[in-house]
Amino acid sequence: MELVKYICPDSPYVWNKNGVSECFDNLVLGFGANLATAVMVAGLGIFNKQHKDRRRIHLSARILVYILAAFGACVTTFDMAVLVKTSTQSTPYHEWLFRCSRFSVWVIILLVSRCGSWLDVLSNGMLCFWWIAKLALLIPQLQIVLSSPGVLKWTMEICGALIDIFFGILINIIRVRAANYESSLIMEPLLPYQMEIEEDNFRDMGIICKVWHFMTFKLVDPVMQHGANKQLEFEDLLKLPVDMDPSFCHNMILKFWEGQRTNNFNHPSLFKTICLAYGWPYFCIGLVKVLNDCIGFAGPLLLNKLIRFLQQGSKHVDGYVLAISLGFVSVLKSFLDTQYTFHLSQLRLKLRSSIMTLIYRKCLCVSLAERSKFSEGEIQTFMSVDADRIVNLCNSVHDMWSLPLQIGIALYLLYKQVNFAFVSGLAITILLIPVNKWIANLIANATKNMMEQKDERIRKTAELLSYIRTIKMCGWELLFAGWLTKTRSSEVQYLSTRKYLDACCVFFWATTPTLFSLSTFGLYTLMGHKLDAATVFTCLALFNNLISPLNSFPWVINGLIDAAISTRRLSRYLSCYESDARLGISTTFDCDKHFNGKEAAVAANDASCTWSSNKEMEFDLVLEHVNLFVPKGSMVAVIGEVGSGKSSLLNMILGEARLVNGSIHLSGTKAYVPQIPWIMSGTIRENILLGKDYNGKRYSEILRACSLDLDVSLMLGGDIACVGEKGVNLSGGQKARLAFARALYHEPDIYLLDDVLSAVDVHVACSILQNAILSHLMNQKTRILCTHNIQAIHLADVIVVMEKGHVKCVGNSADSYVASYVSLISLNDSNTFPEVDNKGKKTSSLIEYIENTQEVECANTSIEVQDVIEVETRKEGRVELKVYQNYAAFSGWFITIITCLSAILMQVSRNGNDLWLSYWVDTTGSNQREYSTTFYLVILSIFCLFNSSLTLVRAFSFAFGGLRAAIRVHDQLLHKLVDAPISFFDQNPSGRILNRLSSDLYTIDDSLPFILNILLANFVALLGIAIVLSFVQVMFLLLLLPFWFVYRKLQFYYRSTSRELRRLDSVSRSPIYTSFSETLDGSSTIRALKSVDFFLFKFLQHVQLYQRTSYTEIVASLWLSLRLQLLAAIIVSFVAVMAIIGTHGYLPVNFGTPGLVGLALSYASPIVSLLGSFLTSFTETEKEMVSIERVLQYMDVPQEELSGRGHSLDPTWPSQGKIEFQNVTLRYMPSLPPALSDVSFTISGGTSVGIVGRTGAGKSSILNVLFRLNRICGGRILLDSIDIVGIPVRDLRSKLAIVPQSSFLFEGSLRANLDLFQTSSNEKIWETLEKCCLKDEIEAAGGLDIQVKESGTTFSVGQQQLLCLARSLLKPSKVLCLDECTANVDTQTASKLQKAIASECKSKTIVTIAHRISTVMTMDQILVFDQGLLVEQGNPQVLLLDESSKFSSFARASAM
Repeated sequence: MELVKYICPDSPYVWNKNGVSECFDNLVLGFGANLATAVMVAGLGIFNKQHKDRRRIHLSARILVYILAAFGACVTTFDMAVLVKTSTQSTPYHEWLFRCSRFSVWVIILLVSRCGSWLDVLSNGMLCFWWIAKLALLIPQLQIVLSSPGVLKWTMEICGALIDIFFGILINIIRVRAANYESSLIMEPLLPYQMEIEEDNFRDMGIICKVWHFMTFKLVDPVMQHGANKQLEFEDLLKLPVDMDPSFCHNMILKFWEGQRTNNFNHPSLFKTICLAYGWPYFCIGLVKVLNDCIGFAGPLLLNKLIRFLQQGSKHVDGYVLAISLGFVSVLKSFLDTQYTFHLSQLRLKLRSSIMTLIYRKCLCVSLAERSKFSEGEIQTFMSVDADRIVNLCNSVHDMWSLPLQIGIALYLLYKQVNFAFVSGLAITILLIPVNKWIANLIANATKNMMEQKDERIRKTAELLSYIRTIKMCGWELLFAGWLTKTRSSEVQYLSTRKYLDACCVFFWATTPTLFSLSTFGLYTLMGHKLDAATVFTCLALFNNLISPLNSFPWVINGLIDAAISTRRLSRYLSCYESDARLGISTTFDCDKHFNGKEAAVAANDASCTWSSNKEMEFDLVLEHVNLFVPKGSMVAVIGEVGSGKSSLLNMILGEARLVNGSIHLSGTKAYVPQIPWIMSGTIRENILLGKDYNGKRYSEILRACSLDLDVSLMLGGDIACVGEKGVNLSGGQKARLAFARALYHEPDIYLLDDVLSAVDVHVACSILQNAILSHLMNQKTRILCTHNIQAIHLADVIVVMEKGHVKCVGNSADSYVASYVSLISLNDSNTFPEVDNKGKKTSSLIEYIENTQEVECANTSIEVQDVIEVETRKEGRVELKVYQNYAAFSGWFITIITCLSAILMQVSRNGNDLWLSYWVDTTGSNQREYSTTFYLVILSIFCLFNSSLTLVRAFSFAFGGLRAAIRVHDQLLHKLVDAPISFFDQNPSGRILNRLSSDLYTIDDSLPFILNILLANFVALLGIAIVLSFVQVMFLLLLLPFWFVYRKLQFYYRSTSRELRRLDSVSRSPIYTSFSETLDGSSTIRALKSVDFFLFKFLQHVQLYQRTSYTEIVASLWLSLRLQLLAAIIVSFVAVMAIIGTHGYLPVNFGTPGLVGLALSYASPIVSLLGSFLTSFTETEKEMVSIERVLQYMDVPQEELSGRGHSLDPTWPSQGKIEFQNVTLRYMPSLPPALSDVSFTISGGTSVGIVGRTGAGKSSILNVLFRLNRICGGRILLDSIDIVGIPVRDLRSKLAIVPQSSFLFEGSLRANLDLFQTSSNEKIWETLEKCCLKDEIEAAGGLDIQVKESGTTFSVGQQQLLCLARSLLKPSKVLCLDECTANVDTQTASKLQKAIASECKSKTIVTIAHRISTVMTMDQILVFDQGLLVEQGNPQVLLLDESSKFSSFARASAM
């Protein structure tokens, strides 16, 4: 006891009236804890002395350990020096024991950190746990110190406590990092350096330089310098850290998602997957946020002490310590804030790439049947919108606990200032909670409905862009644009509901601080308390701290709601069933099964399939009870009428259709060529190789076998020539041959070919049949060919006859039933061409024909438009003022002025409110009772009322203006796009255009108004603060000019880079959507060729470029944010020091009353956060304005010449249908050879004309110029003796009817598809369907009201063409153009159609482009084209008799 009395002479041993005694705290909680820590660290160091840890850890971790230990030692050394200087005989021994023990702890840690075993020591679990537990002992210590009057003492204690907290967090992170080093899947590095070094190299790295480099984001300096001097390119961007690489992120998220699917197959949770993948680093970031939020309240506390110091009039040095501490806290918060934002942004980028790659992989791995429950627009929305909303979850989840924490701390500190008077303000806040909950529910419903309409709009937009050529030729642009506008109106209706509800949230939460201050100060004075400057301005500073969390809360709720909806939507998609077959794994079967002594390649046993997904219990079977056995190495021809199930059979074998019962077995690899060839953007070579290694010899051989060698040789650039999206710059035949060449190059065991010969002319079909399908390249392979080609059917080893979803019979041409069916197919050719009975004779004559026509082929390859795809352009320099003016014009100038004026007046009322409070405090403090308390409260209430009213006006005017702009932008952009010429769509992939109408438009709808609102509020707040500070403290004007100069320089230096980065970001985003859209179309081909990994790799490369752009953007913005916040910290320190100097009377300038000084200090404190917020909102606004800039680019595209030249057309025009081409020349590009060269011919009214020629000879170009899709270079075209150039283009197209080469059916009812303008009766439609051989199928399917699925997938390709023909026959037109309309139907159906067309169109002019010679044999006239020249014309029967004619050679080839 004597020892205790000696150590604690004047202090209770344990408790005093305020809690723990100072002696007990220093001796037990301080000295005892430090002693235990020192012993533990030293013991661990000695025990591990001989052990050198060979594990590698990030350099940054050891740097921080060393720096924190050194800083702790410095602080404790300074603390001991102060104690020595101020010590007297009465200084208790427990003070010395505590200070010395704390110093010894940091010295021991410094020594240990220099040893090779430092990682073992500091990552020890017991030490890490003890250090975190020890932090709890700081609470009584801080309570005692902060209640003492010594400013310097409690400043040192706070610094020591902060170091302890940082060190405890750091060693726990190092422990987890070291434990998970080998897997390295969860924890991310604390610092951005990804190099891992051996510990021996540590001393050579320049610790201070590295830390400074990291903390100030100097790694982006080279990019900033490039951006200030020149236009940035992708090569200038920062490299991605290893753990931010998209492949790394994809593998990690996929691992946890597959684990979720394994554990909870029916309902896997995407949210849980995200938590498992990124939960721990997210938690660590949250710890930094806790510290950052708590330090944010140090400012108001220091402000309170500083104002009280000024009120006392003391000249002690404590005033300067307080003033400098205020600036130091601002600096510390700046660093913490930017580091938190940096690490959170890194995590956001990781999550974004994870989600995007997960969606893309699902698209690659899910069958067409399983995907059928989602529309293409909905799936594209997953990538463009839902992914971003889920990423925003990173901010919202932390804000969800952080904002209440900040509000709670602020309320507690308010209680310490004004006792229970703050309850009145709290009551207002609590009353608003149910209101906001109700609003949040309404917003959730509106968002859900808006997303559904957005999905539908994007689907319709994609449909419009994909089939724009057909839509323009039919003159339906305005109709489809009207439908799209109607869907957009529904979307805007829900968007407006959401925006106005958001405005209500903004009003409630923005006026809350003002109402809070009015009610709090009012109740405080009414309770009999006297207001003083320290109380009022500390409360005002706390109110300012409340503004951000209170205003942000509704947005956080909205963000969580949006993320929850998107997570559920995306989980449903990602949960779709996947099978091994769809991942490219073939299933082998029992090898005992043989067919005529041959092993089977494909076996179907009682197989039935549907196009419904696995979870749909009700479905319609497309194939029933299929039994099929295909021997290895055989050639199988699948034949049947249109809609009989030929394509469905191939899809069932591929695994794309859902197998309901039975089994399908495959032996070996496979390749698939669909009926509509799938061509991706890229070069010819890339389309053929599709990721496989280049073999020059085989590649050249395959080009020759597919008759592509000469086409390729005449293209600009050869096989490196660019192919546009969906092969827009290739003819139909070239696309078919390119897709076939791809399958051939991959050397599969099984070829699944869906009608590949129908799109090419007879010469090319014969060549492909002989040089490819029957050659050594394929004759040992299994070939399953759906076809109507007579030669291929006769040459097949096995013929499969399909009828209404059943296999009717299987055999060969020698079998009686099969032979009878084949003879029906050949019947139409029998009268025209000599029959060949023997397969051997047919083969030999075919070989002879090929040899004789090889030279003809050499001369017959024409050049279509090549390399027309433009690289996406981007603006240079800053976003022009014109862009902002355009947005203001979209919003409406009146509403723009109202919004700005209301924002300014709102800030004026707020500043007036604070100045009135300052005046009230001064009059009360000087005992000048000129007015009663009620008077002051009434004036304060008036200011509050004005502020609330103007806030309401600003919120709703912004919502109204943003909605108005969104509506106008969409409508004008859509109008400009539908009026653009077809060449614009050929040169710009639909994904690029869709990016404007989805992602950019979403920015204009939602993000841009939001960030503009914040920018305006921050600007007027800063302006108000600058004016008030200049008025209150004249010395601030001395700082204002240099500060503004530095600020402008920094901002200019940054903005040059920021704009370029945003543009690069937009450009790098387009390939992602283009690639995704292409993959959606060609996923079945990709799966069949086992190219899933290749396409995933390509997509990862696109995402990586996008990630690099975003990463550089983030680091650059934080670079500027830190520097501006440091400038703001200088302002805070300057104002505080000037206030101290002014009260000491060292300057001649009078700084006014204590109330005004307090107001200046309370206004200087939030400059840090306001400047950072203003910077962020300003740069984000400029970045978001790039969306307006990009949209304006497409509002300035060339437009079609819609108006004519004054012709007053007769409503019955054209009455005859006479077509005259007079010396017509067409070039698709000035640098290319002519597609049509000096073509002249006349088609008499009411006659039928067939146009034939090799693939690419210029046949389709005739229709292009007739419909004025492309402008002719010379000559003219007359229709009923009127030059079509003088006729309004839509009037012209409405008078012509066409059945396009690529059939087009849109999602909707069948009746709407057939009769778009609702001008035909049901009887007329049924009559036309009957003539097109479709009546029975339509009646069986449910009649005219059945819903056609997206892209017409409800029907087979042949049925789609027949429906397009029926639609054209319903159109009252004197001219009917048929572009390969019977290419995908069997010959029997084609014959019926020819008779129907002949009977229905007796008085019409019919222009037919065909590869099937039998189609044009009954025509009145034949036009033969070659290389854009009209080389032959005349009656087909006459030309047929002339053996030297080109038409005769076509006919002979067709007969073989």
